[in-house]
Amino acid sequence: MQSKAVLLANLGSPDAPEIPEVRDYLKQFLMDPYVIQLPWALRALIVYLLVLPKRPAATAEAYQSVWTEQGSPLVSLSNQLLAALQEKTGVPIAMAMRYGKPSIESQLKTLAAIDGVEEVLYIPLYPHFADSTVTTSVKEAERVIRAQRLNIKLKTLKPFFDRQDYIQSLVNSSQSGLQQNFDHVLFSYHGLPELHITRADPTGAHCLKQENCCEVPSPAHATCYRHQVLTTTKLFAEQAGLQKTQYSVAYQSRLGRAKWLEPSTEETLVKLGRNGVKKLLVLCPAFVTDCLETLEEIKIQGSETFTAAGGEELIYVPCLNDNEAWLDCLAGWINDFAGEQ
Repeated sequence: MQSKAVLLANLGSPDAPEIPEVRDYLKQFLMDPYVIQLPWALRALIVYLLVLPKRPAATAEAYQSVWTEQGSPLVSLSNQLLAALQEKTGVPIAMAMRYGKPSIESQLKTLAAIDGVEEVLYIPLYPHFADSTVTTSVKEAERVIRAQRLNIKLKTLKPFFDRQDYIQSLVNSSQSGLQQNFDHVLFSYHGLPELHITRADPTGAHCLKQENCCEVPSPAHATCYRHQVLTTTKLFAEQAGLQKTQYSVAYQSRLGRAKWLEPSTEETLVKLGRNGVKKLLVLCPAFVTDCLETLEEIKIQGSETFTAAGGEELIYVPCLNDNEAWLDCLAGWINDFAGEQ
Protein backbone atom coordinates (compact mmCIF):
# COMPACT_ATOMS: atom_id res chain seq x y z
CA MET A 1 0.00 0.00 0.00
CA GLN A 2 1.43 3.38 -1.05
CA SER A 3 1.79 5.82 1.86
CA LYS A 4 3.13 8.74 -0.18
CA ALA A 5 1.82 10.95 -2.98
CA VAL A 6 2.91 14.04 -4.88
CA LEU A 7 1.14 17.27 -5.76
CA LEU A 8 2.60 19.61 -8.38
CA ALA A 9 1.28 23.17 -8.45
CA ASN A 10 1.53 26.00 -10.94
CA LEU A 11 -0.08 29.44 -11.20
CA GLY A 12 -3.21 28.81 -13.24
CA SER A 13 -5.28 29.96 -16.18
CA PRO A 14 -8.84 31.07 -16.98
CA ASP A 15 -11.29 28.39 -18.08
CA ALA A 16 -11.69 30.05 -21.48
CA PRO A 17 -10.14 32.96 -23.40
CA GLU A 18 -13.30 35.04 -23.04
CA ILE A 19 -13.93 38.18 -21.02
CA PRO A 20 -16.17 36.68 -18.26
CA GLU A 21 -13.78 33.80 -17.56
CA VAL A 22 -10.73 36.06 -17.68
CA ARG A 23 -12.41 38.54 -15.34
CA ASP A 24 -13.08 35.77 -12.80
CA TYR A 25 -9.51 34.55 -13.04
CA LEU A 26 -7.98 38.02 -12.67
CA LYS A 27 -10.21 38.73 -9.69
CA GLN A 28 -9.07 35.60 -7.86
CA PHE A 29 -5.44 36.21 -8.77
CA LEU A 30 -5.18 39.92 -8.01
CA MET A 31 -7.21 39.82 -4.80
CA ASP A 32 -4.62 37.47 -3.31
CA PRO A 33 -2.86 39.52 -0.58
CA TYR A 34 0.45 37.92 -1.51
CA VAL A 35 0.13 39.24 -5.07
CA ILE A 36 -0.96 42.82 -4.42
CA GLN A 37 0.51 43.43 -0.99
CA LEU A 38 -1.81 46.17 0.19
CA PRO A 39 -4.61 46.34 2.78
CA TRP A 40 -7.81 44.65 1.57
CA ALA A 41 -9.75 47.90 0.99
CA LEU A 42 -7.01 49.47 -1.13
CA ARG A 43 -6.41 46.21 -2.98
CA ALA A 44 -10.13 45.90 -3.74
CA LEU A 45 -10.23 49.52 -4.93
CA ILE A 46 -7.42 48.86 -7.40
CA VAL A 47 -8.78 45.54 -8.62
CA TYR A 48 -12.48 46.38 -8.90
CA LEU A 49 -12.24 49.99 -10.06
CA LEU A 50 -8.98 50.14 -12.02
CA VAL A 51 -8.28 46.65 -13.33
CA LEU A 52 -11.46 44.64 -13.84
CA PRO A 53 -13.45 47.20 -15.88
CA LYS A 54 -10.97 47.20 -18.81
CA ARG A 55 -8.12 44.72 -18.44
CA PRO A 56 -10.12 41.49 -18.99
CA ALA A 57 -10.83 42.44 -22.61
CA ALA A 58 -7.16 42.96 -23.46
CA THR A 59 -6.09 39.89 -21.52
CA ALA A 60 -8.77 37.74 -23.19
CA GLU A 61 -7.48 38.86 -26.59
CA ALA A 62 -3.96 37.91 -25.54
CA TYR A 63 -5.12 34.46 -24.41
CA GLN A 64 -6.94 33.95 -27.71
CA SER A 65 -3.66 34.41 -29.56
CA VAL A 66 -2.09 31.40 -27.80
CA TRP A 67 -5.11 29.22 -26.95
CA THR A 68 -5.01 25.74 -28.48
CA GLU A 69 -7.49 22.97 -29.27
CA GLN A 70 -6.46 21.44 -25.95
CA GLY A 71 -7.23 24.72 -24.15
CA SER A 72 -4.86 26.87 -22.11
CA PRO A 73 -1.21 26.18 -22.99
CA LEU A 74 -0.24 26.16 -19.32
CA VAL A 75 -2.93 23.63 -18.37
CA SER A 76 -2.52 21.37 -21.41
CA LEU A 77 1.28 21.32 -21.17
CA SER A 78 1.02 20.68 -17.42
CA ASN A 79 -1.21 17.69 -18.15
CA GLN A 80 1.36 16.35 -20.59
CA LEU A 81 4.04 16.71 -17.93
CA LEU A 82 1.85 14.90 -15.41
CA ALA A 83 1.13 12.00 -17.76
CA ALA A 84 4.82 11.56 -18.58
CA LEU A 85 5.81 11.72 -14.90
CA GLN A 86 3.29 9.07 -13.93
CA GLU A 87 5.12 6.65 -16.22
CA LYS A 88 8.46 7.35 -14.51
CA THR A 89 7.39 7.11 -10.86
CA GLY A 90 5.56 4.71 -8.61
CA VAL A 91 3.51 7.07 -6.48
CA PRO A 92 0.18 8.84 -7.05
CA ILE A 93 0.77 12.26 -8.62
CA ALA A 94 -1.66 15.12 -9.25
CA MET A 95 -1.41 18.59 -10.79
CA ALA A 96 -3.08 21.67 -9.32
CA MET A 97 -3.31 25.38 -10.09
CA ARG A 98 -3.19 28.11 -7.45
CA TYR A 99 -5.88 30.02 -9.37
CA GLY A 100 -8.50 28.43 -11.57
CA LYS A 101 -8.85 24.69 -12.12
CA PRO A 102 -7.94 22.12 -11.01
CA SER A 103 -7.68 23.75 -7.60
CA ILE A 104 -5.21 22.87 -4.89
CA GLU A 105 -8.16 21.99 -2.67
CA SER A 106 -9.70 19.50 -5.10
CA GLN A 107 -6.41 17.76 -5.79
CA LEU A 108 -5.34 17.51 -2.16
CA LYS A 109 -8.71 16.00 -1.29
CA THR A 110 -8.31 13.48 -4.10
CA LEU A 111 -4.85 12.42 -2.93
CA ALA A 112 -5.91 12.28 0.72
CA ALA A 113 -8.78 9.97 -0.24
CA ILE A 114 -6.39 7.35 -1.64
CA ASP A 115 -6.22 4.44 0.77
CA GLY A 116 -3.00 4.51 2.79
CA VAL A 117 -1.65 7.92 1.72
CA GLU A 118 -0.21 9.71 4.76
CA GLU A 119 2.31 12.17 3.30
CA VAL A 120 2.28 14.43 0.24
CA LEU A 121 5.33 15.96 -1.38
CA TYR A 122 4.21 19.40 -2.50
CA ILE A 123 6.16 20.82 -5.44
CA PRO A 124 5.36 24.45 -6.29
CA LEU A 125 6.70 24.64 -9.85
CA TYR A 126 8.59 27.89 -9.28
CA PRO A 127 12.40 27.68 -9.29
CA HIS A 128 12.76 30.96 -7.40
CA PHE A 129 11.19 32.13 -4.14
CA ALA A 130 8.54 34.84 -4.10
CA ASP A 131 5.65 35.38 -1.74
CA SER A 132 3.39 35.91 -4.76
CA THR A 133 4.14 32.40 -6.06
CA VAL A 134 5.66 30.05 -3.49
CA THR A 135 4.27 31.44 -0.23
CA THR A 136 0.69 31.84 -1.44
CA SER A 137 0.75 28.34 -2.91
CA VAL A 138 2.05 26.76 0.29
CA LYS A 139 -0.34 28.75 2.49
CA GLU A 140 -3.28 27.61 0.37
CA ALA A 141 -2.26 23.97 0.69
CA GLU A 142 -1.90 24.34 4.46
CA ARG A 143 -5.28 26.07 4.66
CA VAL A 144 -6.96 23.24 2.79
CA ILE A 145 -5.46 20.58 5.03
CA ARG A 146 -6.68 22.43 8.14
CA ALA A 147 -10.11 23.37 6.80
CA GLN A 148 -10.85 19.93 5.36
CA ARG A 149 -9.19 18.13 8.28
CA LEU A 150 -7.17 16.01 5.91
CA ASN A 151 -5.13 13.36 7.66
CA ILE A 152 -1.98 13.94 5.65
CA LYS A 153 1.45 15.46 6.27
CA LEU A 154 2.71 18.05 3.79
CA LYS A 155 6.37 18.16 2.80
CA THR A 156 7.21 21.13 0.56
CA LEU A 157 10.08 21.11 -1.91
CA LYS A 158 12.17 24.25 -1.52
CA PRO A 159 12.90 26.53 -4.51
CA PHE A 160 15.31 24.68 -6.77
CA PHE A 161 17.02 27.63 -8.48
CA ASP A 162 20.55 26.38 -7.82
CA ARG A 163 20.13 22.61 -7.88
CA GLN A 164 22.56 21.08 -10.33
CA ASP A 165 20.02 18.69 -11.84
CA TYR A 166 17.62 21.58 -12.52
CA ILE A 167 20.36 23.71 -14.11
CA GLN A 168 21.45 20.78 -16.26
CA SER A 169 17.84 20.25 -17.34
CA LEU A 170 17.56 23.92 -18.27
CA VAL A 171 20.76 23.82 -20.32
CA ASN A 172 19.81 20.56 -22.01
CA SER A 173 16.36 21.82 -22.96
CA SER A 174 17.90 24.98 -24.44
CA GLN A 175 20.26 23.23 -26.83
CA SER A 176 18.10 23.85 -29.89
CA GLY A 177 18.58 27.56 -29.33
CA LEU A 178 22.16 27.51 -28.09
CA GLN A 179 23.28 25.63 -31.19
CA GLN A 180 22.03 28.39 -33.46
CA ASN A 181 23.96 31.45 -34.52
CA PHE A 182 22.98 34.28 -32.16
CA ASP A 183 24.43 37.63 -31.17
CA HIS A 184 23.19 37.76 -27.60
CA VAL A 185 21.15 35.85 -24.99
CA LEU A 186 18.46 37.51 -22.89
CA PHE A 187 17.24 35.86 -19.71
CA SER A 188 13.77 37.31 -19.16
CA TYR A 189 12.42 36.62 -15.67
CA HIS A 190 9.00 37.49 -14.33
CA GLY A 191 9.23 40.85 -12.62
CA LEU A 192 8.40 41.72 -9.03
CA PRO A 193 7.76 45.02 -7.27
CA GLU A 194 10.85 46.01 -5.29
CA LEU A 195 8.65 46.14 -2.20
CA HIS A 196 8.12 42.37 -2.46
CA ILE A 197 11.89 41.90 -2.35
CA THR A 198 12.49 44.09 0.70
CA ARG A 199 9.51 42.69 2.61
CA ALA A 200 10.81 39.15 2.13
CA ASP A 201 14.20 40.11 3.59
CA PRO A 202 14.31 38.64 7.14
CA THR A 203 17.18 40.94 8.10
CA GLY A 204 15.33 44.08 7.03
CA ALA A 205 18.64 45.64 6.04
CA HIS A 206 20.12 43.75 3.12
CA CYS A 207 18.03 43.35 -0.04
CA LEU A 208 18.23 46.45 -2.28
CA LYS A 209 19.77 48.32 0.66
CA GLN A 210 23.40 47.23 0.40
CA GLU A 211 25.61 47.71 -2.62
CA ASN A 212 25.88 44.48 -4.63
CA CYS A 213 23.41 42.96 -2.18
CA CYS A 214 22.87 39.85 -4.31
CA GLU A 215 26.60 39.08 -4.28
CA VAL A 216 27.23 39.68 -0.57
CA PRO A 217 26.43 36.52 1.46
CA SER A 218 23.33 36.96 3.62
CA PRO A 219 20.52 34.90 5.19
CA ALA A 220 18.24 37.10 3.06
CA HIS A 221 19.21 35.13 -0.03
CA ALA A 222 17.01 32.22 1.06
CA THR A 223 13.97 34.35 0.25
CA CYS A 224 15.42 36.81 -2.26
CA TYR A 225 13.94 36.39 -5.73
CA ARG A 226 16.51 38.67 -7.36
CA HIS A 227 19.49 36.83 -5.86
CA GLN A 228 18.03 33.51 -6.91
CA VAL A 229 17.34 34.45 -10.54
CA LEU A 230 20.83 35.92 -10.86
CA THR A 231 22.24 32.70 -9.41
CA THR A 232 20.30 30.60 -11.93
CA THR A 233 21.61 32.81 -14.73
CA LYS A 234 25.21 32.54 -13.53
CA LEU A 235 25.04 28.75 -13.17
CA PHE A 236 23.36 28.37 -16.56
CA ALA A 237 25.98 30.55 -18.24
CA GLU A 238 28.82 28.57 -16.67
CA GLN A 239 27.26 25.27 -17.72
CA ALA A 240 26.50 26.50 -21.25
CA GLY A 241 29.85 28.20 -21.71
CA LEU A 242 28.46 31.72 -22.08
CA GLN A 243 30.72 34.68 -21.40
CA LYS A 244 29.41 37.61 -19.32
CA THR A 245 29.34 39.84 -22.41
CA GLN A 246 27.09 37.37 -24.23
CA TYR A 247 24.01 37.67 -22.04
CA SER A 248 21.75 40.06 -20.13
CA VAL A 249 19.02 39.75 -17.48
CA ALA A 250 15.71 41.61 -17.56
CA TYR A 251 12.29 41.44 -15.90
CA GLN A 252 8.93 41.21 -17.65
CA SER A 253 5.18 41.37 -16.91
CA ARG A 254 4.98 44.65 -15.02
CA LEU A 255 1.62 45.68 -13.59
CA GLY A 256 0.70 48.95 -11.92
CA ARG A 257 2.74 51.98 -10.94
CA ALA A 258 4.92 50.58 -8.17
CA LYS A 259 8.68 50.44 -8.71
CA TRP A 260 9.58 47.04 -10.14
CA LEU A 261 12.87 45.24 -10.59
CA GLU A 262 14.91 46.66 -13.42
CA PRO A 263 15.74 46.64 -16.24
CA SER A 264 12.43 45.80 -17.88
CA THR A 265 12.38 43.25 -20.67
CA GLU A 266 10.58 45.60 -23.06
CA GLU A 267 13.17 48.36 -22.58
CA THR A 268 15.99 45.84 -22.90
CA LEU A 269 14.61 44.46 -26.18
CA VAL A 270 14.51 47.98 -27.60
CA LYS A 271 18.03 48.74 -26.37
CA LEU A 272 19.49 45.54 -27.81
CA GLY A 273 17.80 46.10 -31.16
CA ARG A 274 19.05 49.67 -31.38
CA ASN A 275 22.56 48.63 -30.35
CA GLY A 276 22.97 46.32 -33.31
CA VAL A 277 21.94 42.92 -31.97
CA LYS A 278 20.37 41.12 -34.91
CA LYS A 279 19.69 37.60 -33.66
CA LEU A 280 18.57 37.44 -30.04
CA LEU A 281 18.06 34.24 -28.06
CA VAL A 282 15.49 34.61 -25.26
CA LEU A 283 14.95 32.24 -22.33
CA CYS A 284 12.37 32.58 -19.54
CA PRO A 285 13.72 30.42 -16.68
CA ALA A 286 11.22 31.68 -14.09
CA PHE A 287 8.61 29.59 -15.91
CA VAL A 288 8.94 25.81 -16.14
CA THR A 289 5.90 25.59 -18.43
CA ASP A 290 5.00 27.78 -21.37
CA CYS A 291 2.11 30.12 -20.71
CA LEU A 292 0.66 33.50 -21.65
CA GLU A 293 3.71 35.35 -20.34
CA THR A 294 6.12 33.38 -22.51
CA LEU A 295 4.12 32.63 -25.65
CA GLU A 296 2.29 35.93 -26.06
CA GLU A 297 4.35 38.47 -24.13
CA ILE A 298 7.76 37.25 -25.32
CA LYS A 299 7.38 35.10 -28.43
CA ILE A 300 4.77 37.36 -30.09
CA GLN A 301 4.94 40.84 -28.59
CA GLY A 302 8.61 40.62 -27.67
CA SER A 303 9.49 39.68 -31.23
CA GLU A 304 7.56 42.68 -32.55
CA THR A 305 9.27 45.02 -30.10
CA PHE A 306 12.73 43.71 -30.93
CA THR A 307 12.36 43.83 -34.72
CA ALA A 308 10.77 47.30 -34.57
CA ALA A 309 13.92 48.48 -32.76
CA GLY A 310 16.20 47.15 -35.50
CA GLY A 311 16.67 43.51 -34.60
CA GLU A 312 16.17 40.81 -37.21
CA GLU A 313 15.06 37.75 -35.27
CA LEU A 314 14.04 36.88 -31.73
CA ILE A 315 14.65 33.18 -31.18
CA TYR A 316 12.41 32.08 -28.33
CA VAL A 317 13.57 29.01 -26.39
CA PRO A 318 10.59 27.03 -25.04
CA CYS A 319 10.26 26.37 -21.33
CA LEU A 320 11.13 23.00 -19.82
CA ASN A 321 7.57 21.71 -20.42
CA ASP A 322 7.87 17.91 -20.73
CA ASN A 323 11.49 17.88 -21.89
CA GLU A 324 13.06 14.51 -21.11
CA ALA A 325 15.85 15.97 -18.98
CA TRP A 326 13.31 17.89 -16.87
CA LEU A 327 11.14 14.78 -16.54
CA ASP A 328 14.14 12.82 -15.28
CA CYS A 329 14.97 15.63 -12.84
CA LEU A 330 11.45 15.74 -11.39
CA ALA A 331 11.16 11.96 -11.35
CA GLY A 332 14.43 11.80 -9.41
CA TRP A 333 13.11 14.16 -6.74
CA ILE A 334 9.87 12.22 -6.51
CA ASN A 335 11.53 8.81 -6.36
CA ASP A 336 13.94 10.05 -3.68
CA PHE A 337 10.93 11.16 -1.64
CA ALA A 338 9.14 7.85 -2.22
CA GLY A 339 12.20 5.96 -1.00
CA GLU A 340 12.55 7.91 2.26
CA GLN A 341 11.87 5.95 5.42
